[in-house]
Amino acid sequence: MDFLAEYGLFFLKAITVLVSVIIGTAVVVAISARSKMSQPQGSIEVNKLNDTYDDYQETLEESLLDDDALKLLRKEQKKKEKADAKALKKSQKSGDPKPSKKRVFVIKFDGDVRASAVDNLRQEVNAILTIAKPEDEVIIDLESPGGMVHTYGLAASQLSRLRQAELNLTICVDRVAASGGYLMACVGQQILAAPFAIIGSIGVLAQIPNFNRALKKVDVDYEVMTAGEHKAPVTMFGEISNKGREKLQSELEETHELFKQFITSNRPQVDVSSVATGEVWYGQQAIDLNLIDRVITLDDYLLGLRNTTDIFQVIYAEKKSLPEKLGLMASHTITTSVNHLLKQDRLFSLGKI
Repeated sequence: MDFLAEYGLFFLKAITVLVSVIIGTAVVVAISARSKMSQPQGSIEVNKLNDTYDDYQETLEESLLDDDALKLLRKEQKKKEKADAKALKKSQKSGDPKPSKKRVFVIKFDGDVRASAVDNLRQEVNAILTIAKPEDEVIIDLESPGGMVHTYGLAASQLSRLRQAELNLTICVDRVAASGGYLMACVGQQILAAPFAIIGSIGVLAQIPNFNRALKKVDVDYEVMTAGEHKAPVTMFGEISNKGREKLQSELEETHELFKQFITSNRPQVDVSSVATGEVWYGQQAIDLNLIDRVITLDDYLLGLRNTTDIFQVIYAEKKSLPEKLGLMASHTITTSVNHLLKQDRLFSLGKI
């Protein structure tokens, strides 16, 4: 009996400690969550790409030039820097608010099927609009095989905000801007693409596997109850009727028409009737169709601006907890696999995936 009493007392103490730990943990988590909600979830990072290029150049100069040549070069560079600083000081004294050099802001958009990067794009556009002037240029380093209509429509709307602010908007495509990716690209005043970048796929796609016959084989009934004639014309498990197919097809055609109208309003030089076939073209072919304006890589374009322009890379970086990072890694792996399959099958789609 003494043993049972001692054991019971120990058990109650253990339960009390466990409950205390759970309550304490819950309080800490709640306070942390409340603190997290009150703090910014991310921050804007700005990198001056001119400095990066200068570092490259200086490293090679120090490796390739002899001491006398290097000394003379550095002397000339310092002379030029002094002249530039003097000109800037004179400009500031005269009350001229314009910067000494034109400014270029670079944003990277790496699109998946859901256009997940649109949240970061929104913040980056917000940041640029707080300071950019009409003479400034924004370059979008764009890569996307397309995806969902509503998310890519929102991404294109974010780029339209830059145009509405009268900023010069340049879209650079080194790899692929197809379907939803091209929906975004056509907002730019100029579109630049690498020679073998994939451009186009102006079409709409819906792929829905249907397991109705498989369910019937194992005597499983599946019923869809809706309120509204066209609420769910096609589902994965219900039997697909001709009426349902016709409704879905009409929705795809309507979306395709909106896609074509959007391109026409932003790039009237494109003969939409000849390119809105779902086909894709390489950059050197796309220029003949007016889908792009120039065949050049992003690196070459930026290097061409380097000496006359201050180039700033703008990145919105979110603060992620460890579970969020692990979840994002898993999501990224799955999305990358899906995108790879889409590329393999040449299914660059602006549609309902």
